[in-house]
Amino acid sequence: MMLSDFYQLNNNTLSFTREQASRFAKEIAGDYNPLHNADAKRFCVPGDLLFAVVLLRYGISQNMQFSFDNMITEKSVITLPEPSATLAFSDESKTYVTVSRSGENNTDPSTIESIIKQYVAFSGEAFPHILVPTMSAQDVMINPKRPMVMYQSMSVHFDRTDIKNPILESLAPIFTSEGKRGSFTLPFTWKDGDEVVGKGEKIMLVSGIVDYDKAAMDELIERYNSRVL
Repeated sequence: MMLSDFYQLNNNTLSFTREQASRFAKEIAGDYNPLHNADAKRFCVPGDLLFAVVLLRYGISQNMQFSFDNMITEKSVITLPEPSATLAFSDESKTYVTVSRSGENNTDPSTIESIIKQYVAFSGEAFPHILVPTMSAQDVMINPKRPMVMYQSMSVHFDRTDIKNPILESLAPIFTSEGKRGSFTLPFTWKDGDEVVGKGEKIMLVSGIVDYDKAAMDELIERYNSRVL
């Protein structure tokens, strides 16, 4: 997995082209969110790509909390912070992502690569496999004309970081909504083989919620799957 193909480093700054970010979403994460299309009017870099870069550069800490505060675009030139308990990824005008970390730290490349692969595969499966059935159980769905799902935060805890065979297993999702807006919590556990060694959760925001329409949702899923295939 050559993740260096999906970002640019220059004098301790980080940036992404639309093509790089879009390719990562589709080829690595299996994420076909239209916000990550290279020609999207409202384009943003996948949060999972920055997650991967953070782990590659700073290692895996026992406790990590990612807060996604602003959308990263192809115009963002982000300064990479010095290693510390709190990492703020910012440019001259705003902070895009803040990472709080503590505990043991593991910089083993094979462990990091395995954890990245496991996490982004899980994350990329959110739609339609998790979001659609969970929302339909409450008789609502995302707007098929303008699906808007945004990364808000992610947290992870490891009992230990000397993990040899990391495996991520998803747990039952939680969806709450108020009017046109909602929030998804996607919890998961980490295993090292058969041993549970950690846990975490991803939180996403959903806007433009509408009443459930099976025909419209089936059409949206068909369009989505046609891109996957």
